[in-house]
Amino acid sequence: MRIAIHAFNGITMFHLSVPQLVFTEVDRLGIAPEWTTVLWSADGGAVKTSEGHTLGPVEGPEALDGADILIMPSWPESLPEADADLVGHLRRAHARGAEIAGLCLGAFAVADTGLLAGRSAVTHWAAMERFSARHPDIAVDTSVLYIDHGDVMTSAGTASGLDACLHLVRKHLGAAAANRLARAMVVAPHREGGQAQYIERPVPRAGSDTPIAEVMAWALGNLDTPLHIDALAERARLSRRSFVRRFRESTGSTPARWVLDQRLDKARELLETTSWGVDRIASHCGFGSEVTLRQNFNARYATTPGRYRRRFSGQSG
Repeated sequence: MRIAIHAFNGITMFHLSVPQLVFTEVDRLGIAPEWTTVLWSADGGAVKTSEGHTLGPVEGPEALDGADILIMPSWPESLPEADADLVGHLRRAHARGAEIAGLCLGAFAVADTGLLAGRSAVTHWAAMERFSARHPDIAVDTSVLYIDHGDVMTSAGTASGLDACLHLVRKHLGAAAANRLARAMVVAPHREGGQAQYIERPVPRAGSDTPIAEVMAWALGNLDTPLHIDALAERARLSRRSFVRRFRESTGSTPARWVLDQRLDKARELLETTSWGVDRIASHCGFGSEVTLRQNFNARYATTPGRYRRRFSGQSG
């Protein structure tokens, strides 16, 4: 997998480092040694970051040849329209089958290509109104951290780029690989602006003694048991109302949605790493029956457990 990451004068080190951190860690951990990243800019040469550091020289547009994923990690805060050369590079890469991802303000450059026309997108919450005004044919979703259409994806502001990149790992290498990567990076729940939090498997901070973190850690180890809201609230020593409110503040999700996410995520990992039957996996993950697992799995991932296993079993090392 070759990932080409766009750099430009004035980009922040953080935005540029996020995809590099995630995708080079895939290689470092031996999950998929063939994953490589390359930095490129419109004209090659050196790039000066907003912090004043000089990087490079980086590669030019020729770096896109053979790239499987193109990442636009950000975009200048003045939000200029992508020029014809950049639009052409992205559209040609897309036409030959490369995935295009616009993280944070990078969604503007991706939208300028026309590849999102008639579809939905997300960007940093502070730029959503300008995004809608510039691209009224694109539905802006204010409630998610990223949207993946399969060929084109966008993510919300700043740190949600981590979630989007982890999603790409999960998409191509499976849940076990993404979970291993998240543990190595110690990714924890966070909120970004006013946007809803969507973390597929939040990792409570090590040593955290907050009631919510303790309940989350306990629930992850007891997915095969009933995890009703009242029982979780009682374990946290909070009223139901206070528990739901504080849980949403911590994760951006409702307890019920989070529990379902964890059960589905665990089911995916077991499909990849064991030879267990679907009925045993359903029981272990707390679905109660094979039918319930299949229904929820298909509703979330648009595939069956069997097809998922055939695609990812043995891939994630």
